[in-house]
Amino acid sequence: MSTKLRMQRRFKSALLIAALFSVSAQPAYPQQPSTSQQQTASQTQAHAILMRMAEFLANAKAFSVSLRSGYDAVQPSGQKIEFGELRNITVSRPDRLRVESERSDGTRTVAVFDGKDITVVDAANNVYASKQQPGNVDVTLVHFVRDLGLRFPLAMLLTSRLPAEFEERVRQVDYVEKTNIEGVPTHHIAARTDTVDFQVWIADGNEPYPVRVVLTYKNAPGQPQFWAQLSNWNFAPKLADDTFVVKIPDGAQKIAFAADVPTLPSNSRRSTPATGGTK
Repeated sequence: MSTKLRMQRRFKSALLIAALFSVSAQPAYPQQPSTSQQQTASQTQAHAILMRMAEFLANAKAFSVSLRSGYDAVQPSGQKIEFGELRNITVSRPDRLRVESERSDGTRTVAVFDGKDITVVDAANNVYASKQQPGNVDVTLVHFVRDLGLRFPLAMLLTSRLPAEFEERVRQVDYVEKTNIEGVPTHHIAARTDTVDFQVWIADGNEPYPVRVVLTYKNAPGQPQFWAQLSNWNFAPKLADDTFVVKIPDGAQKIAFAADVPTLPSNSRRSTPATGGTK
């Protein structure tokens, strides 16, 4: 892959967490008056199913899930290039989180929050970053995305604020159909926010977890999409003593998170005039 294309990949993929399924410390939009009286029976059903999923995930004490995703990187020419990622996520509320990731180029990382510190290990480059992080999973996800500027697609699905986030952001929701996704009976829901159109396929039954998600960034150039297939949901995971312990590779160098590296003002980065012959 060319350096130019790789840069486009990194830039565009970072943008994909900026809308609906990223997390925020404050409500993204002021809550609008209820339009339930204007909803059709189908829309009322869709809203109820969406909120049932949100409440179910928000109230889960612990869970693990595998996530396979892809996203469009829109090039300057307008061409869309899709890249992918695999993630294995384990959450134990209120204050434990582990995310193992593998990008389509083979890069692997592990991020762990143990209730006191957040640590990210990049085994391919044999480096890691770590810093103190008080608070719960919700607070840590906000810090991870907003303050550290790190990618975490669908982070909002892991927070206990999910029902409130949906109520604040979703402007329209419709029921599409009942279908099967890889053998799982699901409800296909289509919804809209101010910046994102999204579809979610929600498992039918007593555990209404998301099976598939598709986001369309309708206001972004080229209207790129992000999709995710979620599988192997487990709401009673067996957590080992070392599930939320980070194993630092031998010889790994500790570095700072990029967001923590101070930047010099532009006037401090002026080149010093040469005072002699050139080499």
